Amino acid sequence: MNFLKKLFRKRPSAERDPHQSNAYDMIGGERTIRKLAKQFYLEMRTRPETRELLAIHPPALEESEQKLFEFLSGWLGGPQLFTERRGAPMLKARHLNFAIDDKMRDQWLLCMRSALESTIKKAEHRRVIYQAISQLADHMRNR
Repeated sequence: MNFLKKLFRKRPSAERDPHQSNAYDMIGGERTIRKLAKQFYLEMRTRPETRELLAIHPPALEESEQKLFEFLSGWLGGPQLFTERRGAPMLKARHLNFAIDDKMRDQWLLCMRSALESTIKKAEHRRVIYQAISQLADHMRNR
């Protein structure tokens, strides 16, 4: 099974089968996804071109970073931490209070692309994850 199919293999429950290979495992599991979430918010804090994106976040980013980690864990085939702790992701509904247009989407994707580049070793994995997360980010636009 190729990486893309493994990335999007659906699981009927919040529990994952540790004997099945998936994107979560292939990129390095919890440790890598924690690094990815941390790097994402570091990119957002330090890039002048993402000031507007940073401004819609709370001043302390630790909770946002934790939520991103939890979401990515489940989205990439690992433990469904976000769902277990916070309920169904319902990302679009959770972000309705924020004006997300093309510019905000692009700023978010800039941070994610850079974070992927610095945390995910294999180019194919980075490419597939970025392609999938780009579709998700595009779906989040509400303006």
